[in-house]
Amino acid sequence: MGEFKYKQQYGIVVICKDEKEQQTLYEMLRGLDLNLKVVTV
Repeated sequence: MGEFKYKQQYGIVVICKDEKEQQTLYEMLRGLDLNLKVVTV
């Protein structure tokens, strides 16, 4: 079996008031060519 190699990552979580705000912020940040992940909790 292959050995697991941990790679440290850094991120920022932005709490949005609703899905519409999440979508707006996503589109804005995507325009900055950032590596984004959408999450819902």
